[in-house]
Amino acid sequence: MTSQKMPPGVTWPEEARPPEAEAHIPPRPGEPGRPAKPLIPGIPLTPGDPDFPATPPAHPGPLPPTRVWLDPDDAWKDNLYEHLLAKRIVLASGFLDDDAAARLSAQILTLDAGPKEPIRMELQNLRAELSAAVTLMGILDVLRVPVYACVSGEINGPALGLLVSCPHRSGYPNATFVLTEPRMHFGGTATALSAHQQQMTRMLDTLYFRLAEVTGREVDQIRDDARRGRLLTTAQAIGYGLIQTQETARRPPGPPPHPGPGGPVGPRLR
Repeated sequence: MTSQKMPPGVTWPEEARPPEAEAHIPPRPGEPGRPAKPLIPGIPLTPGDPDFPATPPAHPGPLPPTRVWLDPDDAWKDNLYEHLLAKRIVLASGFLDDDAAARLSAQILTLDAGPKEPIRMELQNLRAELSAAVTLMGILDVLRVPVYACVSGEINGPALGLLVSCPHRSGYPNATFVLTEPRMHFGGTATALSAHQQQMTRMLDTLYFRLAEVTGREVDQIRDDARRGRLLTTAQAIGYGLIQTQETARRPPGPPPHPGPGGPVGPRLR
């Protein structure tokens, strides 16, 4: 016998209500699905009761020992930077904020206070805040020793100010140079926003005037190229005036060719 469904809004008469239409009544104590006796909050059940497992679960054993291997070369980064400084090489990579600019300035000033030998500054995939870049530009302007800047990866935006503040500039063959406008975010009152905007405008003019001075181009052209996000390869950066040369491989001279049966250099293999 199949159950019949009533249309929406229509109810069964009392004498014709099917069993499945009865409301669900929870089981009483002792019935299946209901504990034999009501639980008392805060009192745990006793093992062996019908509502509690006959045997308690086994207590977990001790965890197996874990061996931790200590890296003997954990301070390899500090040692590496010390070796680079001993060779008068400073490395600037990633994002240059005010804290990173302070550390880089300390390294450069330390080398400048030593022997009057050139400093090599490696710029690898460098991006910079405008304030950090202008701070380092001022330090590079007053150094007693010459600085050789070399670009690898991508350098863009205000980080170009570090590059053009060095008298000797070069780039690796795979380097890219991107002229972009810096992104700045301000918050505060209208007076504070106006002061921040004026300060950023002065620092941005300092960057653009330095780029125009080094490259021999007009400031308006530098500003337009930055708005368009102009990208340059190493060869194009040489023509633009950002760098002077391209880095080449420094291979030591090899042994003289061994004379072979076909002459001084031997036969050509195919």
